[in-house]
Amino acid sequence: MSTLPPRAGRRCHNALNPLHSCVYFSPDLGKEFGELGIADESRVYFAARGAALGAVGAGAVTATFYNFNHELVARHLPAVWSEITPEAALDARLRAADATLRRVLGEEILASPEMAEAAGLALRAAEACTRHARPLYAAHADLDVPEQPHLAYWHAATLLREHRGDGHLAGLLTAGLDPLEALVSHTATGKGMAPRWILATRGWRRTDWDAAVERLRERGVLDAGGELTEAGTALRAELEEATDRMDSAPYEHLGADGVERLTELGRGFLFTAAAAGAFPDDLVGKG
Repeated sequence: MSTLPPRAGRRCHNALNPLHSCVYFSPDLGKEFGELGIADESRVYFAARGAALGAVGAGAVTATFYNFNHELVARHLPAVWSEITPEAALDARLRAADATLRRVLGEEILASPEMAEAAGLALRAAEACTRHARPLYAAHADLDVPEQPHLAYWHAATLLREHRGDGHLAGLLTAGLDPLEALVSHTATGKGMAPRWILATRGWRRTDWDAAVERLRERGVLDAGGELTEAGTALRAELEEATDRMDSAPYEHLGADGVERLTELGRGFLFTAAAAGAFPDDLVGKG
């Protein structure tokens, strides 16, 4: 039985995850990889996020990233590993994280006791993450923890993000949502990525999107206007609750007071980063 308030772990994840993710929207990531000869944005993303897995091919990344069109992944993997090693990609990503956090948070926050406290709390939570059936988490768990507190915090956020994400994929399979159906139904909640961003970054075509919408209508998940039905709303809620259950261990390990404090600190960092332009204005939405 949980010792935490309802959805406390999810709220903590939602406070930490965006600060990890903002690196993938950062010009610093493109700059670091550009200096290594990697310019294509998709190629940069697959190399940066997939490098912890080693020099894998498209199949492993399609499986673990879940919602990308395999054709897009296969255009870049394994070819990118003839241009850059996974180790060099991980180093470039960490340099980009450092530059990004310095820019969107500022030196005062990075050097603050609160940042050191947040890093310690997040790393303590990650102690209870488990490797089995969680390939992206397990790969990142094998990496060294950076010494600087803001990078240790970013690393811990990465571990917690990928741990929850791996579990979420199990939930998507159980819910019977294929990669694009997962994206379409999440967008329909109003909390997911906007369609223009999905079509621009995930390798899907508008016809693919429309076909997924039609499949979800036939299942009763979406109505004629593309909005979630009562059944669709319940499906998405059940999916998030299942993900919460599979992701409970880190937050139970940290305890209610620790989770509350980490959420408070994480939200403060996130609000500062958002105000500094860490995220595209039109990233989330139904339109």
